[in-house]
Amino acid sequence: MTNSLQTILRAKENEICSRWVALQDKLLGGGDVLQQQTRREQSRHVVAAVAEAAQTGNLENIHAPEWRPVLETLSEVSSARALAGASTSETATFLFSLKQPVLELLQHELSDPRQLTDAVWATTLLFDKLGLYTIEVFQKTREDVIRRQQQEMLELSTPVVKLFDELIALPLIGTLDSARTQVVMENLLNNIVATSASIAIVDITGVPTVDTQVAQHLLKTVAAARLMGADCIISGLRPQIAQTIVHLGVELQNVTTKATMADALKLALQRMGYSIVRRGA
Repeated sequence: MTNSLQTILRAKENEICSRWVALQDKLLGGGDVLQQQTRREQSRHVVAAVAEAAQTGNLENIHAPEWRPVLETLSEVSSARALAGASTSETATFLFSLKQPVLELLQHELSDPRQLTDAVWATTLLFDKLGLYTIEVFQKTREDVIRRQQQEMLELSTPVVKLFDELIALPLIGTLDSARTQVVMENLLNNIVATSASIAIVDITGVPTVDTQVAQHLLKTVAAARLMGADCIISGLRPQIAQTIVHLGVELQNVTTKATMADALKLALQRMGYSIVRRGA
C-alpha cells in the first residue's frame, strides 16, 4: 500500500499537479493571469514537497522531520492566501482538492481491491492531516492580522492633539474598555513627555455611556497624567452622563470637569496665565 502511493506520487508528479490545477480552476474559478500563475507555482511546490517526503515511508506523522519542508511550504501558501484576503473555504479547497487526482490515479493504477482500499485510506488520512494543518496556519495568520488591525484602530481612535504650548487634548470617541484605556494612557503619557505639557484635556463628548468601569478608567488616566506632572481636565460631561455618575456613586475627587471642550480650553488657558479678551469691532 505505502509503496503504491509513494510510487504514484513520484512517477505521476507532473500529472497530479496538472490535474490538481485544472480542478482548482474549476472549483475556485480561473482568476486573472497572475492568480493562475501563483496557483500553479504553489501547487507545483506542494506536490513536489509531498512526493519527496512520502518517499521516506512515514505517512502517519506529518510533524516528523522529513515532513518539515511540506509544512513550511503549506505555511507559506496559507499565510500568503490569508494576507491576500482569501476565504477559509477557498484555502481548504486548495489543499483538500489534491486528494481527487491522487485517488483517481490510484484507482487507475491499482487493480487489487484490498491494495486499492488500503492506498485510498492512507491517502485520505495523509491529506486530511495536511489540510487541517493548512487551515490552522491560515486561521492563525488571519487572527494575527485582525489583532494587528484592532491595535492600529485603537491607536488611530485615540489621537492626542497639541492645542497650545504645554496644552494637549485627547478626544475620545466610542466605548472605553480595559484594552483601549491602556492605549489611551500610553498615548497620553507619551505625548505629555514629548510636548512637555502641563495640562491635558480629556474630552469624552464622543463616549456614548459612562459606567463604573469607564469612570474608573478615566480616574486611572488622570492619576497617571498627574504622576507625569500634568493636570487633567475632563470635558464633555453631558447631563445624562453626570446623572449616571452620581447614581453610580463614583467619586471624581480632585478631578476638574467641564461641560464642553470650549469651557475646558478657557480654564486651561487661565491656569497657564493667559486671558481671553474679546477684541473690539
